[in-house]
Amino acid sequence: MSATASLVSLVVGGALAFSLVAPPGPMNALIADETAARGWFAGFRSGLGAFASDTVFCALALSGAVTVAGSPTVRSVAAMVGGVFMFYLAYDALRDARARTPTESRGFTKALVLGLTNPYQIGWWLTAGVALVQPSPVEVAGETVVVGGVTVLVGFFAGILVWITAFPALLVRAGDRLEGFEKGVSYVSAAVLSVFGVAFVYYAVL
Repeated sequence: MSATASLVSLVVGGALAFSLVAPPGPMNALIADETAARGWFAGFRSGLGAFASDTVFCALALSGAVTVAGSPTVRSVAAMVGGVFMFYLAYDALRDARARTPTESRGFTKALVLGLTNPYQIGWWLTAGVALVQPSPVEVAGETVVVGGVTVLVGFFAGILVWITAFPALLVRAGDRLEGFEKGVSYVSAAVLSVFGVAFVYYAVL
């Protein structure tokens, strides 16, 4: 692979990563709550749970088995489990907001379960995730290069690591400057998780 193709593959992988992890949603709400309640490392560890769930989906995509997760029955069951689980996470976030001392972090496990039952994440891997693992031609500066494979995957997972490192760090920095910021983040996270919980349960029963 030429240097141009390698660079394009890394950029494409990073862009795909941010299309998955950057939009506001339940996973970022969970990471935000863990960071606000327990500090940067707890938020980063939650991000590693999300990283692990994407690793599972990536392995399924590479094997071609990810289409099983896209069946209507599987997605409905996942949505119901994920929606109910989000109500628990919302309760947990409220408890964090009201606690005088933080409880032990279980962010990695919570993020892993959330990632594996998130219909949005499953849908992403059925669409953009397929492009992630399948080489395809891209026109760059008048030259056709084939991007895909290992280099795109490196860019993708590097992009996730950048996000789960920087996002908690930005929250910690904001918390250092704004009094009461941590409690506010936990309350907002609880609200976001509750809204997505309702949406996922509604999706499951349709």
